[in-house]
Amino acid sequence: MTSISVKQELDSLLINTAQEGSSDLHLSVGRYPTLRIDGRLVPLTNKEVLTPKKTKEIVYAFLTEKQREQFENNKELDISYEFEGKIRFRVNVFYQRGYVSAAFRLITSKIRTLEELNIPSMVYDFTKQSQGFVLVVGPSGHGKSTTLAALIDRINHQKYVHIVTIEDPIEYIYTQDRCIINQREVNTDTESFNTALRSVFREDADVILVGEMRDPETISTAITAAETGHLVFATLHTNSASQTVDRIIDSFPAGQQDQIRAQLAGNLLGILSQRLVPRIEGGRVPAVEIMIANSAIRNLIRENKNHQLDLVINTSADEGMISLNSSLASLVKNREISLENAEIYSTNVNDLKMMMQR
Repeated sequence: MTSISVKQELDSLLINTAQEGSSDLHLSVGRYPTLRIDGRLVPLTNKEVLTPKKTKEIVYAFLTEKQREQFENNKELDISYEFEGKIRFRVNVFYQRGYVSAAFRLITSKIRTLEELNIPSMVYDFTKQSQGFVLVVGPSGHGKSTTLAALIDRINHQKYVHIVTIEDPIEYIYTQDRCIINQREVNTDTESFNTALRSVFREDADVILVGEMRDPETISTAITAAETGHLVFATLHTNSASQTVDRIIDSFPAGQQDQIRAQLAGNLLGILSQRLVPRIEGGRVPAVEIMIANSAIRNLIRENKNHQLDLVINTSADEGMISLNSSLASLVKNREISLENAEIYSTNVNDLKMMMQR
C-alpha cells in the first residue's frame, strides 16, 4: 500500500468517526475498524478486516519520526492528533500480542457548558472559589475531561486569572478570553505531571488543571498547591466520592496518611463522580454524585470515617449534594434511562430499588 493510499484510508476512518457521532475509533488486528457509538462497539463492515501490516502502516502514517521512536522504545504512546486542523483526537498506540493497535478518542472542538452536558449547574460554584481542591472522578470514557473543560472555560469567561493545564495529551484547546491559559503536555512541554506541578509554584498561576493524578508525588503536590492559594482541578479513575478519598489516602505509606488526611480535609472543595448512561431514545446522559466539603464531610475525612461520607451525601440534598442513586432514580422516573441500566450503573442496587418505590 502506498503512503498516499494509507493516508486516504486513515482520513476516511477519522471522517467516519466524526460523522457517525462516535466517541472512539479502534484499530485492532483481525477485526474491522470499530467505532464506539453511545457506549457500544460498532464494526465498520464496509471496510477490510485489519491485517498486521495494514494496521501498522495506518498508525505509522500519522506518527512523527520522534513519536515512532518513543513508541518502539516504550511499546505504548499517548499523543494528541489534529486532523486537517478541524478534528482533534486523543490517541493511544500500543502493542498487543506483538501487533500494533490504536485507540482514538474524538475531542469535540466546541467546549460545551455544564447545561449542555446535563451536569447540574451548581457545579459551577466550585469555579467561584479562589483556592481549594476539586476532583472530577469516574470510569474511563465517561466524560470527566469534558466536564473539566466546561469548568475551566467558565473561569476563562468569568475571571481575570492565569490558568495552567497539565495534560497527557492536551485534549481541549481553549480560546483565551479574560484569562491567560497555558497548556502543557507531558513528554512534550514537561517531563511529568509532578515536575510540571512543582514548576507551577514559580509560574504565578491562579488555577491549575491536572489531567490525571497517577502517583503519590503528584497527589501530594496537587493538594499542597491547593493549600498554598491555588484553585486545583484534577481527575481520578474512581467510582464514588468515598472511594476517591480512600484511594488518595491509601496511596501513601501509613506514616504519611495522617498528614494527607488533614491536608485533604482542609483543602477539598468537592468531588463530582459521573457515569454516562445509555438513554432510552439514544445517546447517553450523565448520572452524577456530588459531594460538597462542608464541616461534616471535613470532620469525617479528618477522623478517618470515610465509610460515613455516603450517609452525609444522602442526607444533604438541601446543600446541593446528590447521591448517585438519587440521580439514577430521577433519570428513570423522567423516562430518560431504563431501570435495567440504572441498576447496572448503581453502586448499591438495593438502595436504588427502595428509592424507586417511594
